Amino acid sequence: MLAPTPYFADRGCHVRIYEEARALTALGHEVCIVTYHLGRDMPGVRVVRIPIIPWYKKLDAGPSWHKPYLDMLLLLKAYNTARSFRPDVIHAHLHEGALIGYLLKRLLCLPLLFDYQGSLSGESINHGFLREKSLFHRLFVGIERGINHFADAIITSSGAGRRELISDYGIPSEKIHTLIDGVDAGIFRPCSRLQARRELGISEDAKVVVYLGLFNQYQGLDLLLDAITSVRDKVPGVHFLLMGFPDEEYRRKAARMGIADVITFTGRVPYQSAPLFLSAGDLAVSPKLARTEANGKLFNYMACGLPTVAFENDINREILGECGIYAEYGSMDSLADQIVTVLNDCEMMAKLGRQSRERAVKVHSWEVRAAQLTEVYRDLLESKAKNVVSS
Repeated sequence: MLAPTPYFADRGCHVRIYEEARALTALGHEVCIVTYHLGRDMPGVRVVRIPIIPWYKKLDAGPSWHKPYLDMLLLLKAYNTARSFRPDVIHAHLHEGALIGYLLKRLLCLPLLFDYQGSLSGESINHGFLREKSLFHRLFVGIERGINHFADAIITSSGAGRRELISDYGIPSEKIHTLIDGVDAGIFRPCSRLQARRELGISEDAKVVVYLGLFNQYQGLDLLLDAITSVRDKVPGVHFLLMGFPDEEYRRKAARMGIADVITFTGRVPYQSAPLFLSAGDLAVSPKLARTEANGKLFNYMACGLPTVAFENDINREILGECGIYAEYGSMDSLADQIVTVLNDCEMMAKLGRQSRERAVKVHSWEVRAAQLTEVYRDLLESKAKNVVSS
């Protein structure tokens, strides 16, 4: 697996990489993740890293002008690793990984699977790296179009991503397989609410709304802070547990808005601690604004038995189904109203929490996803064998 990112850094893309690799390992596959020098190793999966680059310390998501030389080092490390590891398939995450994978594919004559988690140019705009319609944006779109066509097969983390590849980039539908994120329901499960609240210093009597993920505008954090102002005035004893990073800007903004007294900011939460801390909540929220990117936090919310408020869109519907509570897309007022409505209905919260856990176990387990991914690998290898015979 190619992971051009500081793996593992307790965020959604990394969780998908890790849980995919671990589920595949459980089925008997041998997996090796080749990644940047930053991050930490996770148990049960082999990781190989590029040499340490002492001045590069970026752990949060988003583009960087440093990535070209990091990816060149990743290509060299992956090539040397492949000569001894002898993989059957190159599984590339992110567009940079797919580009590196294409070069390895040509050098090693191996099939390439691209794990597509959203638009490269769209992500660059979301993170403020590019301006829409600018020269660099048009250049990125052209590069992205080429990379999308390099792979022998593509898996997307949402149905919306699949439709985007077909309609916007002209990828043949038979090359694309939807493999939405999953969850390890043995790790992410309801834990002791009392223990979680005591560790976090939150009142046992509070009505707690939780968020776990990246802190930035396109994840909807600015909208969420605005909604908190409204919810606080309507729900006595409400408290918000906001977990993730980088959170310094949002701590200062909450203080300026006068709502810091009803918010606990935790900063980065280690993967292993996430199930316990999520269990402090009565309700979860995901105000993410990106329409075609995956929304992996929803799986963890569900597995921990939390009812979830999210914006109305195809991706959230695909994951939550009838268990979700949906606010009008992009509307702070609707988001606040839905949070208030659910917090004031304990019976609804309990029912949706039970249904969410059940859906996570039955529909979204990584055991199911790994079996589907194995079939994609098998098709790739069979196609490669036919091409060898015919040539």
